[in-house]
Amino acid sequence: MKLNKLCMAALVAGTIGVTLSSCKDSYLDETQITQHDTEYFKTQDGLDALVTGAYQTLKFRYEYQWAYNMWHMGVDEFTGGNNDIAAYNHYSSALNSTQGDLATVWNTYYGLIEQSNIVIANVPQYYDQSSPNYNVRLGEGYFLRAYGYFELVKLFGGVPLKLQPSSSLETYFTRATADECYKQIISDFEQAYNLLPTSSLQTGRLLKTAAAHFLAKSHLFRASEANDSWNSSYKASDLEAVIKYGKEVLAAHPLCDNFLDLWNYTKPNDVNESVSEVVLAAQFSDNSDSWGRFGNQMHLCYPSVYQNLAGCVRDISGGREFCYVSATEYAMEVFDRVNDSRFWKSFVTVYNSNKGSAAPKWEESQSAYFPAGAVAGEGRFKGGEPGIKYIVNAPEDKRFTDIDGKRSDIGVLKDGKLMNTHTFIRYYADEDFNWNVNKAERTGNYYTLYPHNRSVAISKWRDGSRNGYNSQFGCRDAITARSAEDVLMIAEAYIRQGEGHYADAITYLNMLRDRAGYYEGEDRSKSPDGGQAYLNNPLGNGVANTDGVIYTDANTYYESNNIAETTAETKSVMHLNSVDDIYNMPNEQRIYQALKCNSNAEKMMCFLLDERSRELIGEGHRYEDLVRTRTLDARWHAFNDGAGQGIGNFDPSKHYLRPIPQSFLDGITNESGAKLSDEEKAAMQNPGY
Repeated sequence: MKLNKLCMAALVAGTIGVTLSSCKDSYLDETQITQHDTEYFKTQDGLDALVTGAYQTLKFRYEYQWAYNMWHMGVDEFTGGNNDIAAYNHYSSALNSTQGDLATVWNTYYGLIEQSNIVIANVPQYYDQSSPNYNVRLGEGYFLRAYGYFELVKLFGGVPLKLQPSSSLETYFTRATADECYKQIISDFEQAYNLLPTSSLQTGRLLKTAAAHFLAKSHLFRASEANDSWNSSYKASDLEAVIKYGKEVLAAHPLCDNFLDLWNYTKPNDVNESVSEVVLAAQFSDNSDSWGRFGNQMHLCYPSVYQNLAGCVRDISGGREFCYVSATEYAMEVFDRVNDSRFWKSFVTVYNSNKGSAAPKWEESQSAYFPAGAVAGEGRFKGGEPGIKYIVNAPEDKRFTDIDGKRSDIGVLKDGKLMNTHTFIRYYADEDFNWNVNKAERTGNYYTLYPHNRSVAISKWRDGSRNGYNSQFGCRDAITARSAEDVLMIAEAYIRQGEGHYADAITYLNMLRDRAGYYEGEDRSKSPDGGQAYLNNPLGNGVANTDGVIYTDANTYYESNNIAETTAETKSVMHLNSVDDIYNMPNEQRIYQALKCNSNAEKMMCFLLDERSRELIGEGHRYEDLVRTRTLDARWHAFNDGAGQGIGNFDPSKHYLRPIPQSFLDGITNESGAKLSDEEKAAMQNPGY
């Protein structure tokens, strides 16, 4: 069974001192179902309830706008979308200590830490030590405290360490160093690793392997470039720990046979959500009692806008297109789109028409360009047929021109004939390769549109199980950790150990690359995703007076790649035979050149980050990866067109850390009990803010 959500109050009033009281004070604003004071947490039932309630915070990274802002924007893979957030996509002046999402993140994770402190302090005193759940509850407390601090230190650097529960409001805090924070985080994850079970009857409960995954991750983060000013004495042992714990996770959570198995979502709580590769997932469902205020809202972040194209209206199957981000040229160029199935299993490239009566008509004035079967005055497509296509072609492709020079989505010519759909072309015949960073030099229909409301959209979060076509409440689980990332962390640790270990790294990289290749007989023209869950949704497509659904499992694989249909396997092509394959891989060369990667070591780490992108794109890891490796500056400037918008600019002396929330600085005191002076606040704040 899934975890039952219990109402847990956490009142955070501008400080990290937390008072736990009745549910009416909950920041979730949920219905009060019971009322207890902190004495309840001196009972076994109370501690069970407290821990179960604390699991709610695992959903936080997927629930609302702070999720998109904090972990998905301002990277090499995605630039600003239709709802462009300048502070985070472009590092504008709006990214400052008063930005509200920062305080929400800060307060939420310190709320989790306070809950965890109570568990760690009270379980040994008030929990039956002969209970089979004794170690489990204590292990959950240690894990959740480590998780809260890990989330904070990745964003803010060293933060105040508070390891005892509050008995009253506390206002005096000093910041620990990042070194001190990582020592505590790793110690707590080790405690959890030693206490947590290897299995559970409840889906979603923390297991030993979740602690192992985050031990590998925290050791890798400590060993990364972000901490080079102080981490030299840890690096060797940290990399060995990454390999040790990563291998344990992989042994317990074998990779899915097909990359699609992770994303082939058909309905809530179905087999797709319990595949072997998932180590930890935030538990959502179609039970509205489990949603809290938000549900899983990541389905809103990535969709390309389709509802304002003739013949298409919003429905459940297509998603609600808030479109906060848009794919960059890098997000397409980093893939071998002929042989690597992950591109087509991660992005949407075809949308059906669900209102054929409103489709654009063939115009008599353009009859010289009609394809076979076109009749003036008739609709260019019908409901239930493809109405929108994204052609992700190579810059060498010369098939596509346009009828009037305006790059209109209904004026696209392929080999001199009009395409019947709304069509968005990556490269027209007269365009050469361009990273599209400089405004005056942009090419392709994706980049002539601003804001970028059209692009190939991530399909990994698509959710056709929602309870309405405008509903923000997503029902599918959010994968927090999967063993593919452990594979990548092991490979990275070997790369960091030096050239003598590159062959070991390749062994692990090939686990993912071999899987990414197409199987013999696999249909490359199909890419099912979570939009298909509408078929199991009692509401169906959720829109009256339509004649089809937006969702289709079709893609533009063959039209984009301009190759003959084939069912041959591509795993042998994807396989790395030696380091020379990495150094000389065709689709890597432009990236190496853009980032000025000249040495073998530079190319190996660049390739590793690119492989992380190919495997994990859109899953919420990218910002942290580029921050910890100190590559965000170079990659944002090379690949994100925010660098040429004039809206903001990534400043490496400032933007590798988020600002400490102003509400925290305004609410705390110095050791004497007085409010902080401006000078004391500046000393507590991160540089540049």
